[in-house]
Amino acid sequence: MNFSYNWLQSFFKKKLPKPEKLAELLTMHSFEVAEVKKFNRDWILDIDILPNRGPDSFSCLGIAREISTLAGFKYIADKYELKEDKGIKARDFINVEVRDKTACSRYTARVITEVKVGFSPKWMRERLEACGLKPINNIVDVANYVMLETGQPLHAFDGEKLQDRKIIVRFAKEGEKIITLDEERYRLEKEMLVITDAKKPVAIAGIKGGKPPEIDLKTKIVVLESANFNPRVIRRASKRIDLKTDASWRFEHGIDPNLTEFAINRATLLIQEIAGGRIAQGLIDFYPGKVFPKRVKLDLDYVTSLLGIKISHQEIIAILKSLGFKIKHLKSKIIEVEVPTFRLDVSIPEDLIEEIGRIHGYQEIPAQFPVAALIPPKRNLDIFWENLSGGILKEAGFTEAYNYSFISEKDREIFRYSKRELMEVENPTSLDFQYLRPSLIPNLLKNIEKNFRDFAEIKIFELGKIFHHPKTEKKVLSGVMSGEVFYETKGTIDLLLNKLGVSNIWFDEYRPKPGENKLSIWQPKKCAEIKINHEKIGFLGEISPKILDSLKVAIKVSAFDIDFEKLSKLTSEEHEYRPISRFPSAVRDIAILVPREVKVAQVLNKIYDTGKKLVRDVDLFDIYEGGELPAGKKNLAFHIIYQAEDRTMTSEEIDGLQKKIISALEKNRTWQVRQ
Repeated sequence: MNFSYNWLQSFFKKKLPKPEKLAELLTMHSFEVAEVKKFNRDWILDIDILPNRGPDSFSCLGIAREISTLAGFKYIADKYELKEDKGIKARDFINVEVRDKTACSRYTARVITEVKVGFSPKWMRERLEACGLKPINNIVDVANYVMLETGQPLHAFDGEKLQDRKIIVRFAKEGEKIITLDEERYRLEKEMLVITDAKKPVAIAGIKGGKPPEIDLKTKIVVLESANFNPRVIRRASKRIDLKTDASWRFEHGIDPNLTEFAINRATLLIQEIAGGRIAQGLIDFYPGKVFPKRVKLDLDYVTSLLGIKISHQEIIAILKSLGFKIKHLKSKIIEVEVPTFRLDVSIPEDLIEEIGRIHGYQEIPAQFPVAALIPPKRNLDIFWENLSGGILKEAGFTEAYNYSFISEKDREIFRYSKRELMEVENPTSLDFQYLRPSLIPNLLKNIEKNFRDFAEIKIFELGKIFHHPKTEKKVLSGVMSGEVFYETKGTIDLLLNKLGVSNIWFDEYRPKPGENKLSIWQPKKCAEIKINHEKIGFLGEISPKILDSLKVAIKVSAFDIDFEKLSKLTSEEHEYRPISRFPSAVRDIAILVPREVKVAQVLNKIYDTGKKLVRDVDLFDIYEGGELPAGKKNLAFHIIYQAEDRTMTSEEIDGLQKKIISALEKNRTWQVRQ
């Protein structure tokens, strides 16, 4: 904002410091002065007032208060006592009605009659031009001058042009229009506050006056407005019509309601001095909720604690008084501070301490390293296991995906989810976001669809929440792999769980419960439950060709889906160290025909129990249920890895152990090892 040096000087009897020195003083304690430049016989100070400081500083009077505190000069603060003409009354010329006290907390008006509209005096025109405003006539110039001087916007109406001598403050009616002083036409909306006479809008409240009741050379009766409008209402209207003015800018930042009377009296007195006229008796004042000064308790020891420097109690009190605060002592080190209503930015003790610090001088506060204890944060195990799991999968060649937490109606139909099990979004932003996702797999498969033409191999995973009706959610870990990789997917699960310290891992044949819908997603003969200690924690398998066809994915896809909340309770950072054997291993395959109801875990248990420590690992690599097999039977094929820790096993020893395992398996008459 531009401020006139000569104008600021008019508030003081003593000579102010030179413009450059004054700029330095303000910059060090209050506001950064961006530029000091000569303007005719004056100097202009371009002062950058940041939003953290109250709107009282958007005026010459506000800057004068600062200078008074910083330089120790007393500034002249007139009360502007008016000489009203008792022969005429303001209410005979205008009647004010405010219909929304929230949008307009105060509305004051005065009437001046028998004015002579003409040019403003040279000193006023020069000060307005120095601050960037163009002089118009003595009435309008006074309104602008007082706005710059006090920070309170004012507006002047030609009283004879107001229909039925009425001023009504209300919200606009839909479709109302107004032509403003700059000849622009605006269509008004319901949320815009307007000033109207008995018939039509005559101003957009707090933003711009209307053309019909403007002041011209024929004006004899001036109705002067000084009001306080809700900042949000003004900001919203200003944005809607894309119109920013000096008045709207000030109202948007908030203005002290108690300033309206002071400013209107100042403007009325100036009009009488410059344009003559008679001041009608009475201030029209709508002010239903009077604003009183706030009171803030301040512990003087807290000032020292927060600023990190000892400032005497006498200096603290002197600084606050110089800024216009009133002090009342409560205890030896606690004071009650009355905050003037024009300091809207001060409401808590820390605000007062900031004022003390800047006036004392931040440059006087020595720089010190902070003293603090560095306390490591409490370990978050949820995040730990999430990060560890993601790291393991990334090391295995997977890429992490982050998808939206929604699926569409089309997805619901493809994956055959019933609406009863889904949580529907009340106001979806898109048709693709109609339901909260019940699984991570649908969106991961869509990732495959978008990328499989460009990549020979796709391995992606996601860790996130899924949602089921009614209002239940849980965290799951899911991944997908492209190609003939069912057993590679199984190996990935083994790797993940082993590195998470999980043992007793089983992959059990899936048997759907009556009415269960799982097999609508999975390939029936290539899917299995993931179990730990006989507790189901997830699922893995190939995705059904029907699902892939619906998504237009022309390759096979395997996937895993793990309940991460269950898994994280079974994980452990403790790992049993088992040294790698220096001796070679040997692999033998075995196929066994068993009844369909037999679980894979039963066969694995029998192999491990028979082979003891010499069976290093057993991998299921095929489950077959073809038409050529006997009815009710299935074929299970395993890789058995033999390895001793202290010697190289001979072929005879391995063959003998293989026969022993076959014999143990065939003890069950319904099991048949295929030769």
